[in-house]
Amino acid sequence: MLKEKYRFNPETLSYERITTTTKEKLIKWGILFAASIVISVCYYAVYSHFYDTPKEHSMTNTLSALKFNYQMLSQDLHHIDWILSDIQKRDDDVYRTILESEPIPASIRQAGFGGVNRYEALEGYENSFIMIAAAKHIDRIIKQLFVQSKSYDELIYKAINQEQMAASRPAILPIPTRYIKSESSFGMRRNPVLGVVMMHTGMDFSANTGTPIYATGDGTVAKAEFNSGGYGRMVVIDHGFDYQTLYGHMHTISVLPGNEVKRGDVIGTVGNTGRSAGPHLHYEVHKNGRYVNPINYFYKDLSPEEYVFMVEQSQKNEIFDRW
Repeated sequence: MLKEKYRFNPETLSYERITTTTKEKLIKWGILFAASIVISVCYYAVYSHFYDTPKEHSMTNTLSALKFNYQMLSQDLHHIDWILSDIQKRDDDVYRTILESEPIPASIRQAGFGGVNRYEALEGYENSFIMIAAAKHIDRIIKQLFVQSKSYDELIYKAINQEQMAASRPAILPIPTRYIKSESSFGMRRNPVLGVVMMHTGMDFSANTGTPIYATGDGTVAKAEFNSGGYGRMVVIDHGFDYQTLYGHMHTISVLPGNEVKRGDVIGTVGNTGRSAGPHLHYEVHKNGRYVNPINYFYKDLSPEEYVFMVEQSQKNEIFDRW
């Protein structure tokens, strides 16, 4: 039971009972409630400023762990980058050189991913830049590993077929040395008609009409025809493994397109057809669709001394092709 309250009235010199209306009670309780709310908010603000709630403490620990894990992941990714770079260098400079394959261009090894934004789902978070950077780094490594895997597939195929490649690679003179009167080299040479220096895309071997011409490696005859562009009667052999050889100005042709030939097979005879300054064979070697110097592909026929002599003589002589 609530105690009744009184107050002294000096006019009547007596105590009078204090009565409180319902309105006054509501106002009083409202003030007390509002004060308690304000005090509670202030207490929470001060507490939360200096102390974490259990949930915030757990989230802070989780974030710290994630940042630490990212730092470790970043270190691991950079270590993987270094290892992958070393593998790529050995692939280009050692394995592909031994198996006569062109290095893989950096534009292919380092190519990125095109199209839509692959990382849109990672955007909008407080640490989005960290997650996106890690995702891009991982994607780049995956792409480079895929390219490297395809490179090894190619090299494994070539290694397995090494014996066939050795037989197919041009490796002998197209005309036996005893029949050759003179030869002219690959490279910038003087045009006998125009009198100017121009690129000579093969080697010329001067020999009598009817001298046999040999296939310089195993392969398939790709062309056996009269070439109106200046080669005259011409044979092209596809040796596989990115090699082709061309034999021009022939007198006779002994093979047909599609014929399989072995190194040393007679494919025709020396002639003077097309734009030619005299009986000779114009011989070209193509690697990956580009002209290369045929003199580097006579290693089965020439000793080191004969090779040096041929190089010296070929540089002195004029070409026989009339371009």
